[in-house]
Amino acid sequence: MFKERKIVIATMHQKEQVIQPILESNLGCTCLLAENLNTDLFGTFSGEIERFDDPISTARKKCELAMELTNTNIAIASEGSFGTHPSYFFASADDEFIMLKDIRNDLEIIVRELTLDTNFNAGYINTIDELEVFAEKVKFPAHGIIIRKSESDTSKVIKGITTWKKLYAGFNRYKNMYGTVYVETDMRAMYNPTRMEVIRQLTLKLVDKINSKCPICSTPGFSITDVNEGLLCSYCQFPTRSIKSHIYSCAKCHYTEEKNFPNNKKTEDPMYCDICNP
Repeated sequence: MFKERKIVIATMHQKEQVIQPILESNLGCTCLLAENLNTDLFGTFSGEIERFDDPISTARKKCELAMELTNTNIAIASEGSFGTHPSYFFASADDEFIMLKDIRNDLEIIVRELTLDTNFNAGYINTIDELEVFAEKVKFPAHGIIIRKSESDTSKVIKGITTWKKLYAGFNRYKNMYGTVYVETDMRAMYNPTRMEVIRQLTLKLVDKINSKCPICSTPGFSITDVNEGLLCSYCQFPTRSIKSHIYSCAKCHYTEEKNFPNNKKTEDPMYCDICNP
């Protein structure tokens, strides 16, 4: 479906460095960029422009704008969000989505990765010693840093700091001018190798999903859309909360298929049973 087609990568932050080689080698397509594409229109990590849409809607808008600018009919875009992990409340997380949108075939294929592998961090810094500790923690200078007057102020922002000279200069300048300095990680992909690696892994997951085709209509993207719990306890035979089956669905013809025992286990250990181990 994608062989010898032109796929536009909707990015202005150099994500093509990891996305392009994976798509071209696995799908047989040719990737291109859209000149004058400004994805910051849909929101910036540094807050000058607020993102009003959810990540999937934002990725979709990026795809649509890139296709319009290049007169193509297929695009790929990613969108990330950073904050506290929903399960590990004291850890930061990267919640990353990537979408392939094919308007010729009326198809969207989306994958998601929620990972603790991020250097996302921010805070008020009062001294050079504190600045150096923060910088080391967030893997500077390999990863970029942003300096601003305060957490809520988006009018005075220095982005893309990747040298100690600029970091010291920016800190001293803002400290002298405003008395407070708010320092944060630059989460744009070209300034954040950790995030860039997450996007690379996400692109590989996307290719795997594309290569999973519906057994009825052969549409790419036949994937897990639901799970069923109830794997039986090996001792008491009571249903546990462990996964018994995965439900696969096709977004095109809506065919569904249940695949039992996805983890190659037909029973669960009693230690995970609410009856045997309440």
